[in-house]
Amino acid sequence: QIQLVESGGGAVQFGGSLRLSCTISNLNLDYWAIGWFRQAPGKKREGISCISSRDGMTDYADSVKGRFTISRDLRKNTVYLQMNSVQSVDTAVYYCAAQRVGGTTYDIWGQGTQVTVSS
Repeated sequence: QIQLVESGGGAVQFGGSLRLSCTISNLNLDYWAIGWFRQAPGKKREGISCISSRDGMTDYADSVKGRFTISRDLRKNTVYLQMNSVQSVDTAVYYCAAQRVGGTTYDIWGQGTQVTVSS
C-alpha cells in the first residue's frame, strides 16, 4: 500500500526550529517528486517546497525561501522539511504529497501534521 506519513509537527516558539518528516512507503523516489504544502485556518492550501525525483532539485515559495530547507534520504525513503526562524504565519497543517514523473498533479497525499507557532 502506498503511504505518505508526516511527523514532527507540534508547538514551537517564534524564531525557533522544527523538522518535519514525510516517510514514504512503496514509492520509488527516483520516479516521484515530493512536495510540501500547508493550510492555515481559513486559508487556501499553499505549496511551499518540492524536491524533484531523479536529480533532487529543490524549489521554494517566496514565503519560506531562506528559512525552510527540503531534503531527502533515499535509503530511508523519507523527505524532510527543516523549518528555521519560524513565524506566526507558519502556523498551519503541513502535508506532503507525491507527483509522478511527467505528471501535473500531486496524486498521493499524507494525512498532515499540525505546526503551531507561539509568540
